[in-house]
Amino acid sequence: MKTDTQILFEAYRQNVYAAAFSICKNAADAEDILQETFLQYHQTNKSFENEQHSKAWLLRTAMSRATDLYRKRKRRNETALEDYMQPLEFPSPESSSLFDAVMALPEQFRSVIHLFYYEDYTVSEIAKILHLTQSNVKVRLSRGRKLLKESLKEDWNDDE
Repeated sequence: MKTDTQILFEAYRQNVYAAAFSICKNAADAEDILQETFLQYHQTNKSFENEQHSKAWLLRTAMSRATDLYRKRKRRNETALEDYMQPLEFPSPESSSLFDAVMALPEQFRSVIHLFYYEDYTVSEIAKILHLTQSNVKVRLSRGRKLLKESLKEDWNDDE
């Protein structure tokens, strides 16, 4: 079963965009990855079990493309990714500082935290999406949380 591309686009475009942005840290690149991912979905002849399987495929594809782009830029020693970052608006200063802390994490922790907290995937689903073991996902979540806690604690102490 393959769900119509337009239906999936309407349902998951924000999720796919957020997943790509969490890795490449650039709105324009994330938008390009979003379009490429849905184009690839539209052109594939692959059969999917259900809509959740399609969503997981879309997220995995977008994250893979974003990682490839990130590595390509890093190898070329182009301008730092921070120079490409575009400002985002947040409802509160706390949301902004949390976002900054998450984006500062190494990619292996950032992607797992994004899928767990922003996309509401379970540990077993994340393991399937990223082709990791469940215990590896748990370790990455734990270490990512620890790094976030330390980072946010430092920010809190600096404000005092």
